[in-house]
Amino acid sequence: MSKKEEVCALLDEKGVAYKIVEHEAAFTIEDMERLGVCSHGNVCKNLFLRDGKGKRHFLVCIHKDKTADLKKLGEKIGARLSFASEERLARYLNLTKGSVTPLGVLYDKSAAVEVIFDSDFKNEKNIGVHPCENTATLFLDFSDLESLVREHGNSVAYLSL
Repeated sequence: MSKKEEVCALLDEKGVAYKIVEHEAAFTIEDMERLGVCSHGNVCKNLFLRDGKGKRHFLVCIHKDKTADLKKLGEKIGARLSFASEERLARYLNLTKGSVTPLGVLYDKSAAVEVIFDSDFKNEKNIGVHPCENTATLFLDFSDLESLVREHGNSVAYLSL
């Protein structure tokens, strides 16, 4: 079973309503816009980061039109931040570059990755995220996405980004 199929099966099992949009591989927000994915709803830009010592890992989810200032973000959470390596991405979230998604925490066996959502998402009714593969995008209610992350045991924080 593919990761996408696993994610969809879990959503079905939990009774989470979603719409799936299949598309060619999208590695960036620009790819998603070019493929028309963004016409289905707001999509999330996702960054997998680590602290300066590599002890803490963060999955930061922001609005697609925003840019992340790692220095300011680091000041808000009290850590010097940089992008985590592809090896760490695979080890912690079982994902590859271009497929980063908050649903990746479902593969975080120790629930060690801290998830930070842009506070603008709190009332979002239709948010698009990859189902752990970048050849499709799932659109679901943000509250369902947050519940999945919390139920898995990962910490969730909101910041104005």
